[in-house]
Amino acid sequence: QVQLVESRGGLVQAGGSLRLSCVASGRTFSSYAMGWFRQAPEKEREFVAAINWSGGSIYYADSVKGRFTISRDNAKNTVYLQMNSLKPEDTAVYYCAARSFRTHRIPGEYDYWGQGTQVTVSS
Repeated sequence: QVQLVESRGGLVQAGGSLRLSCVASGRTFSSYAMGWFRQAPEKEREFVAAINWSGGSIYYADSVKGRFTISRDNAKNTVYLQMNSLKPEDTAVYYCAARSFRTHRIPGEYDYWGQGTQVTVSS
């Protein structure tokens, strides 16, 4: 069992930056692939970024590539999402998620989810 707790999001102006973190409980964090997803009002949850257990394989949605960076620190049981050059369309509730084995882009393939944190980007 893994419990995930995201850091507080916030309100940021367009062009600004924000870093989210997600702390996992349990001793097997390093064996999990981690993902970040987001869900805007009246939209489906969508893939943002994913990282494998070692950090050696990383994937991004095209919409955030070059602006967002996912990373992890297995010693701290934490995964991060650094978000730069934020746009109003990045406004959403952001979730971290964990799954065994390999990364995946489909939300339904993840076993554990955080509670979500609101990120609002003003224009």
